[in-house]
Amino acid sequence: MTVRVGVLGATGAVGQRLIQLLDPHPEFEIAALTASDASAGETYKDAAKWRVNSPIPEDVAGLEVRATDPESVPDDVDLIFSSLPSSVGAEVEPEFCEAGYTVSSNSSNARMDEDVPLIIPEVNADHVDLLEVQRDERGWDGALLKNPNCSTITMVPPLAALDREFDLTDVRVSTLQAVSGAGYSGVSSMEIIDNAIPHIGGEEQKMESESRKLLGSFDGAEVHLNEMDVAASCNRIPTLDGHLENVWADTAEDISTADAEAAMESVTGIDLPSSPEKLITVFEEPDRPQPRLDRNVEDGMGVAVGGFRETTDGVQFNCLAHNTMRGAAGASVLNGELLDKRGYL
Repeated sequence: MTVRVGVLGATGAVGQRLIQLLDPHPEFEIAALTASDASAGETYKDAAKWRVNSPIPEDVAGLEVRATDPESVPDDVDLIFSSLPSSVGAEVEPEFCEAGYTVSSNSSNARMDEDVPLIIPEVNADHVDLLEVQRDERGWDGALLKNPNCSTITMVPPLAALDREFDLTDVRVSTLQAVSGAGYSGVSSMEIIDNAIPHIGGEEQKMESESRKLLGSFDGAEVHLNEMDVAASCNRIPTLDGHLENVWADTAEDISTADAEAAMESVTGIDLPSSPEKLITVFEEPDRPQPRLDRNVEDGMGVAVGGFRETTDGVQFNCLAHNTMRGAAGASVLNGELLDKRGYL
């Protein structure tokens, strides 16, 4: 059965990636697109200023852009994908949920709310059942599910592989993040060319808190945060796509580089259309992964790792993922697939 979907914030960077992924999707059909009031009433082709590296889908180009409110979206839309700015999402997403829509959101608002599932399906799909608690407590017919920040998504699958076998105690991470993570107008060329910016507002806090929720345990009523300590330092660099991260992971159990590589190598995707067959690709070369060479591993939906070294209390490694695919639009689509499979639509 085809699932009719809508996209909130459809003209932005992540919104365009969502459309790129949803148009050929085997189970989803794009039925509604929304944007700001200034774009409402225009065709999507005119409103979007399309910048994705594939042609704008013909059957989407002529769709009329709607205002971003529940009354503008047809009742027969089964699932909403949100790529709204967090300040807008905080107000609008609950309105859609109250109106009966189920929302898979990339926006950062509400990720740490106790009754909002924060999901990477290959890591913590069981947390989706927190939606039962959410619906009971909020009285919604709809539901709100979040994917994490792009930098968090990059490091958590490898960390999950280590935590399952060796019990993580401390994580330190320093990121080298692509400019696309800031949106089309987020960082000016004068700021980023010949430069690196050692601060991304709010990014460290997101990585530190979200990773503990993702790797926490769900008891059927609430998510208990993982007790590991996490500290992050985030940097913007002049690459277009692909977040590269240097990670130091301390474990309670003894671990070697061979152990770490084997744990990550064994991780596979799950039975969802957008989940890659191989979630984590391990590189033996000491200078991999690299953004230009490896950001599209598994069609942009995988995580690349390498550079393993033993440390006093664990291992150090590097990881990389495509920040607007696996780290944003692809993550939301995966969560939409999970919602459908688990009967929440």
